Amino acid sequence: MHIRNSAKAIIISGDKVLLTKNQDKDGYFYLFPGGGQEHGETIHQALIRECVEEIGHQVEVGELLHIREYIGRNHEHWPFDYNLHQVEYYFTSKIVEEAHNDKEPTNPDSHQVGMEWVPVNDLLRYRLYPKELRKYIMEYFNGVKSPVYLGDMN
Repeated sequence: MHIRNSAKAIIISGDKVLLTKNQDKDGYFYLFPGGGQEHGETIHQALIRECVEEIGHQVEVGELLHIREYIGRNHEHWPFDYNLHQVEYYFTSKIVEEAHNDKEPTNPDSHQVGMEWVPVNDLLRYRLYPKELRKYIMEYFNGVKSPVYLGDMN
């Protein structure tokens, strides 16, 4: 078994954050854009590539805000990802192109059905994964400092 690195973008504009909108048998759920680091890629390069794939835009990578681990056997999805151990790096990011420049994702995830700008202060109303991260993003937006390392959480 190996540990997988993943880079995630926290893209806030005004009072909204950009999320990928996904659908499964239980309805819609949301994720921060980003994904797995490939061999030979820096974590910043992975984030830039993944944002082009999932939201259709290049991003400028900013500050490392959070590190979250996901150890599959400790969470509710364990029958499907029991052996998964992923370390996720959450960076503040901003879209490089102008906002009116609508582009399509080049390689969206299998459950992805779109993207949505969601009000940051309403994140608790959304099925967003990881669930625990919602409160930390709201705190960050409202000027409250939170820990960088969040541990194994869902």
